[in-house]
This record gives sequence, structure tokens and C-alpha cells, in this order.
Amino acid sequence: MGYLKGFGVTFKKLWEDRVTVDYQIGKGHKAPKPERLHGRHVLNRYEDGMEKCIGCELCAGVCPARCIYVRGADNSPDDPVSPGERFGFVYEINYLRCIHCDLCVEACPTEAITETKLFEFSFANRQDAIYTKDELLVGDDGLPQHLPWEDWRPGEDEHTSGWMRATSPSGSADFEGVTSWSGELGYGIRAPEGDQTARDRLTPAPSSGHDDHGHDDHGHDDHGHDDHGHDDHGHDDHGHDDHGTGGH
Repeated sequence: MGYLKGFGVTFKKLWEDRVTVDYQIGKGHKAPKPERLHGRHVLNRYEDGMEKCIGCELCAGVCPARCIYVRGADNSPDDPVSPGERFGFVYEINYLRCIHCDLCVEACPTEAITETKLFEFSFANRQDAIYTKDELLVGDDGLPQHLPWEDWRPGEDEHTSGWMRATSPSGSADFEGVTSWSGELGYGIRAPEGDQTARDRLTPAPSSGHDDHGHDDHGHDDHGHDDHGHDDHGHDDHGHDDHGTGGH
């Protein structure tokens, strides 16, 4: 009869107040996503519409999940696809393997591949999970393509290079706030992320336990004396200890 008691607990919960929020496509309440979130990839274009990808295959080489497949081809002198000698003729990402580590973004020398904030997409078959260049390349307005199985929300397609713009060469703080990337179709040169100093001003510093006079939470100053002039050994400022004995 133990399982009947288990069903009883379940049915009792049906009439209690719910503490969770319904997760419904198009109507659910979702937490805001950070600008650096690693989501679905895009292939970017320069402001003149030319593709940034030069088919170097560095992204495929650095990928730990081996989910990227790239093949380069020579540009036609009369109708080049990218500014370089070569361009990405074939570009595929298998999202059944991708772990969104963003190493491909770090390895790309031309900022061709970046990530959006979109991470809510599912597939009805394996073929849909393999994104081709036609699906990854941004449109004429510079925005990612919205595919039928993707749940896009406002703003998720705007910060397609948030992670790339947040990094600095060799991690040096001297490069914070310095624009070192090329423009993007539809956006131009994006503004850099705020420097660390400005962000620190918005975050209250943790309390050290000392007030402006050097006293900690127990009334002792930096020399170990409390508010009555006694030090940590029980002596006051006149050399007397707690038993009235002088320092002589």
C-alpha cells in the first residue's frame, strides 16, 4: 500500500500554491541574459557586405568537440567573397556535439565567428542540428537568421560579438576600453565593454570590519586597543592591567 501513499502526496500538491513559473514558448517569464552568454553561432560580414571568414580552418582545429567542419576556396579576382585570398566555401557546425566553449571565437583571426545569446533551440531530426553556412551567415541587415525551431527573444540577436569585445590582448588591463576590432554589417564598430574600474564603482566593496577611525567591529583599533584604552593584554594607556597593577 506504500505506493498509494505516494499518489496521495502527489494529488495533495495539485491544490497547493505553485512556487514555480510556467515555462511557455512565447509567453514565459525568463531571466535576462548576460551580454557575454555563449549561444548560437553566427558568421559575420564587414560593413561593405563582404564575408569575414577566410576559410583558414583555425576554428575547426581548436574545437575540442570536433563539431566544426570548414573548407576554404580561392576567391575569384572578379567577384571576391572575402577581402582575403580565400573564403569559407563550406562551413558547418554540428550542435549535437557543440559545447559552446567559445574557443572558436578566440581562435578566429578576423572575428568572423561569434555567438549570439540564443540557446533555446531544438531539432526534430539530426540534419537540422547541423547548421550550414547558409544558416549561419548573417543577413543583409547584419542580423542572424531566425530558423523555425529557434526561440528568439528581443535583444538576443543584437549582441552577436559580446564575448569577443569583452576580451583584451594577452589579458592586459591596459587594453580595456580600447577598440581593436573591425566593424560589422548593420552595426559599424561596436562600442567596447566598460572598463573594470567603472564596473567596480557599481559594485560595493566588501567591508573590512574597520571604521574610519581604524576600529574594528569589536571596538579595537589597529594597535589592539579597545575603546577604553586597553590593549589585547588587558593594559590601559597608563600601564595598568585589569587587576590595577601598574606597569612598574
